[in-house]
Amino acid sequence: MSVFSALDRAAPHYFKWLLPTGLVAIWSAGAATGAIPDGVLASPWHTAQTAWKLAADGTLPIAIGESLRRALFGLVIGGGLGLAAGIVSGASRGGEDLLDGTLQLLRTVPFVALAPLFIVWFGISEVAKVALVAFASFFPLYLNTHGGIRDIDARLIEVGRVTGLSRWGGLREILVPGALPAILVGLRYSLVMSIIALVVAEQINLTTGIGALLGDARRFVQTDVMALCIAIYAVLGWAANKGAEHFADWQLSWRNGVRAS
Repeated sequence: MSVFSALDRAAPHYFKWLLPTGLVAIWSAGAATGAIPDGVLASPWHTAQTAWKLAADGTLPIAIGESLRRALFGLVIGGGLGLAAGIVSGASRGGEDLLDGTLQLLRTVPFVALAPLFIVWFGISEVAKVALVAFASFFPLYLNTHGGIRDIDARLIEVGRVTGLSRWGGLREILVPGALPAILVGLRYSLVMSIIALVVAEQINLTTGIGALLGDARRFVQTDVMALCIAIYAVLGWAANKGAEHFADWQLSWRNGVRAS
């Protein structure tokens, strides 16, 4: 613990930016010295110029908007179904018997492996892309909702029964609020999974979105556009994770948990 305590005391507020800044510095130095040829990976400056050019002509905002729309639709559908299934399975023994075994089996299937099957089912339309994102977003919320409800102290449920709460009242007043921390963790993971699945989904029928830019860049060996697209995916994932983290902190402001500072 002394090592961690020393790090906590020594770390300034900007400490978290040291590693990403160092990686960019290494990338820049490699490009400047020729250790990283432009044909292998464009320099940060070249990549930034490309980003500015694509942003100025409207290509980049449109592509980002299309990708975010797919990720959001998939998250709402998959996450919503995962939340509902987790509540049914967690709050009811019959629901658990009906759903949990099958869903535990399905969650071991990599969503990447489903891409060819979704193309057969839905064609190369938007439906296949959204369905793949929805599948990936479903399980984090399902598992955390189910586990959160199952971990609630049985004495709280008994108190609800004694005070005359109905089944619906107990769900609204005890089970869902009690499982909220776990549900919000599931939301955080679902958000990140939606971005990861988006990368795979956008390889289907590349016409619009960041995936289309990446596919064109791969065909024409434009390493600057490739680096830009990868950076955008990374930033979207980071932003989704931080947004969910802040939302959870806001919703759970009454808790005094252990947090790194």
